[in-house]
Amino acid sequence: MADTGFFKKVHETAKLIPYGRVTSYGAIAKYLGAAKSARMVGWAMNASHNDPDIPAHRVVNRVGLLTGKHHFEGTNLMQQLLESEGVEVVDLQIQDFNTIFWDPTIELL
Repeated sequence: MADTGFFKKVHETAKLIPYGRVTSYGAIAKYLGAAKSARMVGWAMNASHNDPDIPAHRVVNRVGLLTGKHHFEGTNLMQQLLESEGVEVVDLQIQDFNTIFWDPTIELL
């Protein structure tokens, strides 16, 4: 059974990702003091899709790929949500990833 306390912390962190920015599963894990738990962050994000207040579309893999896109309804919903915030996506890859990357360990000091 997943640690619901950890999932709650992941969800609360995800809510802080600014509009038009993205972060990674690993960055959230590191921020929460569980640097080797990126996969668990992914599970937490998958469990968040029933909560419209959690911007799960803003969490991508460590190189900016939309690896979680299959957990969204529709063919391109994750990409569409990102593009509606001004994030450019080409071939499932965030463009200018380093520029728009939001690192909670730096941003939330």
